[in-house]
Amino acid sequence: MLDLAGIDVEEIATALADQTDYEHRWLLDPRTGQVVFWTSDTGIDGENPVEIDELDLIPIDPIPSYVWYQDMADFAEGISDEAASRGLARALQGRGAFRRFKDELYEHHPELVPAWQALRDSRAQRRAVEWLLDHALIDDDAADKFAADHPDPALP
Repeated sequence: MLDLAGIDVEEIATALADQTDYEHRWLLDPRTGQVVFWTSDTGIDGENPVEIDELDLIPIDPIPSYVWYQDMADFAEGISDEAASRGLARALQGRGAFRRFKDELYEHHPELVPAWQALRDSRAQRRAVEWLLDHALIDDDAADKFAADHPDPALP
């Protein structure tokens, strides 16, 4: 088992959110908890190509976008500013919702950005810890303590 205190949970959260379709992967070393970035052209050291199957590392596959979408919907629904709530909910309709949500938030409601970032980051980090638990890299007690210590923040 890894010590959760020595793992960069934010980096795993970033990997879980990475929805790009490029020739790269995020991987975790199960012995150390270190996250590495692999590309087909430069391997993990940035210079030497290596096949991903040759590495004794665990791929960090992204969580489906509908999970991250739900965070935006929960934020839009949970804020008390009714006008901002309606605008953000409208931005979430149809294709391009992620970009429209971000544009609406940053351009029309910048005062809500810190609250959005706090909610997004808190949930992403809990998902990263759940991922570690699902891969038997940390124990239940560490995951439960992290979740208890990182609840969703109160929304304005």
